[in-house]
Amino acid sequence: MFHSLTTRVIATTISLLVAGIFIYTTFNVRHQHEMLIDSARESTELLLHTVESSIYNTMHLGNVQDVGSILSMVGQHNQLVGVRIFHPHGIILRSSVPNEVGRTVNPNDYKIYQSPKNYSIFTVPPHGEVLSMVKPIYNEVACHACHGSKSRIIGILNINYSLNRTKMQMLDASRIFVISSITITAFLALTISFLLVKFVKNPLDNMVDTMLKVEKGDFAVRIAYKGKDEIGRLIESFNSMVDRLDVAQKELEQFHFQQLERADRLASIGEMAAGIAHEIKNPLAGISAAVTIIKDDMAGDDPRGAILGEVIDQVKRLDKTVNDLLFFGKPSLPELTCVDINTILTTTLKFASQHRGVVNIDRRIQLQPDLPPVYADDKQMQQVFLNIVLNAYQAMPTGGTLSVTSSRTVKDGAEYVRVDVSDTGSGIPPQILEKIFTPFYTTKAQGTGLGLPICNKLVKLHKGDINVTSDDTTGTVFTVELPAYNHESRDVNEEKI
Repeated sequence: MFHSLTTRVIATTISLLVAGIFIYTTFNVRHQHEMLIDSARESTELLLHTVESSIYNTMHLGNVQDVGSILSMVGQHNQLVGVRIFHPHGIILRSSVPNEVGRTVNPNDYKIYQSPKNYSIFTVPPHGEVLSMVKPIYNEVACHACHGSKSRIIGILNINYSLNRTKMQMLDASRIFVISSITITAFLALTISFLLVKFVKNPLDNMVDTMLKVEKGDFAVRIAYKGKDEIGRLIESFNSMVDRLDVAQKELEQFHFQQLERADRLASIGEMAAGIAHEIKNPLAGISAAVTIIKDDMAGDDPRGAILGEVIDQVKRLDKTVNDLLFFGKPSLPELTCVDINTILTTTLKFASQHRGVVNIDRRIQLQPDLPPVYADDKQMQQVFLNIVLNAYQAMPTGGTLSVTSSRTVKDGAEYVRVDVSDTGSGIPPQILEKIFTPFYTTKAQGTGLGLPICNKLVKLHKGDINVTSDDTTGTVFTVELPAYNHESRDVNEEKI
């Protein structure tokens, strides 16, 4: 369930909303509590001043006995637990509760008198929490007649205000606020969930279902969405992408059909070319033998012998072209054995050293010892490297440097043997470089355009890779990579061949 993005967003949003409202509710309830306590304190303080004024007026008139009546009358208020006057030493002098007179005042009330703050809240059984407030009655000049002038304070007025009603008000306010907060939270949570499901989850689910159809190859599906928000732009981009995929698929199908037609034509042409090559090969052999016999019967100084020699060379060239064509059309299967690539390179370089252009070329051979063997046909690999080396010689007609290196490399987790053959010739232009493995493409007057395509096919038959890089400053580098021998690669090669 929580793997859904929309579910996580809704859960996170609601959690943050609940946390925010809970914090707000807590602070608000606490603020309401403080306000109600302040209101009770102000009421108690106002009542305290009223009682104090009444007592002063009564005492100024000399009606000392009326003080008790005033306290009794005030004490009848339903929010007051008690109203009293006690001596600075803690003895109750007057009280709204007659049986308190002469007793020691409550220790909590006396502590308020001794503290800088004139009020406090504490519990008085069975009345519960009360707000107690005290106010000293100072010995004024009018009071000296009865109380003398020695004492500065002749008594402490004390009122205990019950907070039961205040607590009920706090509970009611808190209950209303909590219920309101829960209602608002539930409403907002449902509204946010509805909006997210309607405008986010449903369009995304629709997009996922449509993408599954596209993945199965149905490019005719589209998503209808009228919104201009981010989801709408995403769906619009998705529809545009499907349109392009549909066009690309049609183009690809058309191209694939054209390639099949071309492949079919090429197969027919290949079969015809192979047949023609077979038909040409036998007459060429006869022509070559006949011309050779005629040339051998001539005198050594006969000028016609040079012409016949040229004819024989051209016949040999045609025969090589026919052999290359037959080999490219249907190369012989490799005879795979474990071979040492360094040995093949050494043998190939010996053969290539007979080339007439090797005189002005410096050879630099760096063969890494202890290379792993490769599972290959040594004759076909020798053909590949000989073709590449001879091409390098031909690229340096005025001299240069031929470098041949072998090394061990790892590619895609598999071990390969790598051979680099580089020359310092003029390089291959980019427009030619991309076509060098194309059959019958050549820039040489005497070339057939089949040498490098045959090399490419042979390397691919051995499950290897051949690549070439070239520029006009450093020359050309041919790289051949063949998989190192192991039992698994051997089995795979044998099955595929």
